[in-house]
Amino acid sequence: MLTRQECAATVLGGPTTVLDLGGLRIVVDPTFDAPGPHGYLTKTAGPAVDEEALGPVDVVLVSHAAHPDNLDDRGRAFAVAAPLVLTCPSAATELGQRAIGLRPWTSHTVSAGDRGDVTITAVPAVHGPEDAPRDENGNVNCEVTGFLVSGPELPTVYVSGDNASIRVVAEVARRYPRIDAAVLFAGAARVAAKFGGRPLTLDAVRAAAAAAILNTPIVVPAHYDGWAHFSETGTDIAEAFEQAGYSSVLRLVDHGSWVRLTGSS
Repeated sequence: MLTRQECAATVLGGPTTVLDLGGLRIVVDPTFDAPGPHGYLTKTAGPAVDEEALGPVDVVLVSHAAHPDNLDDRGRAFAVAAPLVLTCPSAATELGQRAIGLRPWTSHTVSAGDRGDVTITAVPAVHGPEDAPRDENGNVNCEVTGFLVSGPELPTVYVSGDNASIRVVAEVARRYPRIDAAVLFAGAARVAAKFGGRPLTLDAVRAAAAAAILNTPIVVPAHYDGWAHFSETGTDIAEAFEQAGYSSVLRLVDHGSWVRLTGSS
């Protein structure tokens, strides 16, 4: 079993991240399938911890349901069975009655009993280049959301989702000048048929720039391994943060290992 923590995060592989905050266990973008093909994408590694080891989960955050690297078959079943799913509006329609679609800058409050309330706010994400064609709803590639998790006496945690836009990061920083920790989906996901193979998520250099813009003391990278279309590795991320002078904020640890979100790691 993955023992509950007081205030910590762990990445299980791919984008899948567990946040233990305010007495709640929150799982981001669950992907629990074994390695293998998923249409035009290929999963290369399974999670460090499977879903049975997570125990009771309070909230599942799904950045989008359109791509299997963020919600594979077992991950989808896990989300549908959860007591609460928060996601973008288009994904909520397919994730069951307990799914709530949040538009950018809207919030949902989750009770943590005598620990108080935890507020989860949807924030924008652009799933590809800023200058790429947009659909009738203004989305690049598909609708995606990021999240901001906050509460009394809790760190404010930003989860980027599949975002490639530094402009979006700057807008989050403008509205929320205190970000105590950031889970950044890096890895420069690329699909040759989309936007000339340009990154669909943050690459390592942009992840380091995002850390600088957010002025956060803790960055936990996710979404950089486990799928063949992720074009940059943890090593690339570490090198980019070193070159930018931000090595001290990077928490690049083994999957399944916890990162404390208050105090030193």
